[in-house]
Amino acid sequence: MLEIRFHGRGGQGTVLASISLAKAFFDSGFHVQTFPLFGVERRGAPVEAYLRIAREKIFIRNNVHKPDHLVVMDAKLLHSTDVTQGLKKDATILINSPLPPDNLETYSGFHLSIVDAAKIALANGLGSKTRPIINTAMLGAFSKTMEMPDISHIKKAIRKEVPVKQDQNVQAALDAYDSVRPV
Repeated sequence: MLEIRFHGRGGQGTVLASISLAKAFFDSGFHVQTFPLFGVERRGAPVEAYLRIAREKIFIRNNVHKPDHLVVMDAKLLHSTDVTQGLKKDATILINSPLPPDNLETYSGFHLSIVDAAKIALANGLGSKTRPIINTAMLGAFSKTMEMPDISHIKKAIRKEVPVKQDQNVQAALDAYDSVRPV
């Protein structure tokens, strides 16, 4: 079983990203669980979402305390939240950022990748300059970074889950798939 934790802010599509990724994994033959954790429910407030995937049925129902992988939707959270808390050694961390974090030593022992999902979202007309909608771009970057699920399943999940601008959201996922890079 793999457990994935998402860190984002309200309004970025963090919860929808975890649901869409769960559906992509389900479509590729995995059992899945996904659930959010909200603090203050308002736009811009920190949000966490969790995803479990396994080839066999998942019986546990508790929170994810020691995730295998991490998706950070807003790099500013790196300065206010210890996103690595409980993260397993050798975990993959995917960050929405044009540049690597300043304090790279904090992430030693992890596999770090970055993608400028905000730039990709804006290039595809998703959101506004002050509030780009980056969730589908992050799905494409996740697929490439983790080498699963296949990008075809990501595209299918986006078409099922995202009610507007489906072509632009699929393109954002493809663009991020092509531009994510290890640090």
